[in-house]
Amino acid sequence: MILLYDIGNTHTHLGLADATRIRRQLDIPTKGWFDNSAGQQVMQWLGSASITGTALCSVVPRATAFVSSFSQNTWGLLPLELTPTTLRGVGIDYPKPATIGPDRLANAVAAHHRFGAPVVVVDFGTAVTFDVVDRSGNYVGGVIAPGLAAMTEYLHEKTALLPRISIREVTRSIGKSTREAMLIGAVHGYRGLVRELIMELKKDLHCPRLKVAATGGYAKLISARLPEITHVDPLLTLEGLRLVWLAHQPPLPYPRYQAKPRSHAAQRPLESMARAGLHRDQPLAAGNTWRGTAGGRGRAVPRFRHGSVRANGSGELRFETEPLLSS
Repeated sequence: MILLYDIGNTHTHLGLADATRIRRQLDIPTKGWFDNSAGQQVMQWLGSASITGTALCSVVPRATAFVSSFSQNTWGLLPLELTPTTLRGVGIDYPKPATIGPDRLANAVAAHHRFGAPVVVVDFGTAVTFDVVDRSGNYVGGVIAPGLAAMTEYLHEKTALLPRISIREVTRSIGKSTREAMLIGAVHGYRGLVRELIMELKKDLHCPRLKVAATGGYAKLISARLPEITHVDPLLTLEGLRLVWLAHQPPLPYPRYQAKPRSHAAQRPLESMARAGLHRDQPLAAGNTWRGTAGGRGRAVPRFRHGSVRANGSGELRFETEPLLSS
């Protein structure tokens, strides 16, 4: 299993993943790395999971050193750190790549992999960030604005009478109390900020049907009444980190069948593959596809360790492997 760390200013988002997806996720306070409590939380959460690889992206350099030491001392593994140098899956068209937050690069990788380009990611964290991948598949920059919680907390700290509020959905447009007025300004006003920025990005990218993915703590809340946001994925940053880790691994071995076909229906795809010159021991790079005709419905089809042959109702056959990013 792969242990992923997305180290933010407030929380460290942990992901336990394999070659196909994020299996489990946990948030712990980032400050826990400085008093040794984070390591205990991680081990308790992992249980008996076997860790064979680790990767991290971090906007807290001090915590990065603690996480690296923890990983090396526990499993003898040096985490792959996502930087502009280790980035895979998207290019960079930006004046000073070293100044880009690694979590923003992870978002760009995952969004481009899943939704294509151009695409924008809105990450609702301590700050809200908009990250843009252009039609050429390059990270080209974005927008940074105050986060929703940071904005309301600032109002509380800098005024004598405004209370601290918990962010939640609000239906009114006219507040009947101080708390409700603050909620309306925060939630409805924040949606207005996001909507306006997306409109400007659509103009700059000349893409009226721009794909916009949201992630982060308040992604579901703010996106609920924003049709401009087309996808919501709380695990997008970790998914990008997983994809970059996979891209750094050696090529997959030849695909092997998990079991020999036992029926004539299962044998048909094999015969079709042989007619096309594709054999069991022929190497198939991850991400490649092979199509052929099964000569039947092919309900029972051979399965591969890293993919499978799928037959649809018309008899079309397709070999699919876990798509990896080019280096």
